[in-house]
Amino acid sequence: MVMAAMVPAMTLSMALHLIRIKNMTDQPVNYGLWSLVIINSAVFIIFAFSFFKPNSPRDWRTFSAFSAFIVALFTEMYGFPLTIYFLSGWLQSNFPDVNWFAHDSGHLPEMLFGWKSSPHFGPFHILSFAFIGGGFILLSAAWKVLYQAQKSGNLAATGPYARIRHPQYVGFGLIMLGFLFQWPTLLTLAMFPILLVMYWRLALSEEREAEVTFGDVYRDYAEVTPRFIPAFGRGSKSSSGSHGINL
Repeated sequence: MVMAAMVPAMTLSMALHLIRIKNMTDQPVNYGLWSLVIINSAVFIIFAFSFFKPNSPRDWRTFSAFSAFIVALFTEMYGFPLTIYFLSGWLQSNFPDVNWFAHDSGHLPEMLFGWKSSPHFGPFHILSFAFIGGGFILLSAAWKVLYQAQKSGNLAATGPYARIRHPQYVGFGLIMLGFLFQWPTLLTLAMFPILLVMYWRLALSEEREAEVTFGDVYRDYAEVTPRFIPAFGRGSKSSSGSHGINL
């Protein structure tokens, strides 16, 4: 079900991407397509919204930060290549044979490591889809468990929550990491650690609330369930210390 839901969004984004390349291959600067900035941003933000379904002010802060990352990404991917302009001197000096203002050159990992074929089939691009897809799958799976737990007034501790205490934050992190592998920019590289710290602080706040609400049940859960990185052995202790999840 999740993969079926992901196909239309990913297909639409890729179709827009390929149409753009086809129409722009003969032009020296392949940017300024603000309609694609808006469309692609909307596709991924709405798609993430359908999985995350923010309810509380905290949820909206989480989702807004992710949305800002997506807008910043597609602004450079299709609108104005700030990173390429900023690094153009160094890039042109070290890679004089590359047209850095062609769209494909924005796939910096493939270009810097000398990938000769289309960057859309490069290892970093393929890896990015694995992270992005995995992130959306995790968001969807976590929401189903969380929704049922909220309805019943119980602690969310099954599904992804049986492995980590904050799967939704991990899902957002995986999606952003995937986009960094695909199209890194100075702005999104700067935003990424800031957003990770923001999500970590939100997680701590949720844990304090969960401990007040569920007491020993939550403390027992947090004792054996890692915060962000799963431990695939039963009975392993959380290296992150105390309290756990959530929402």
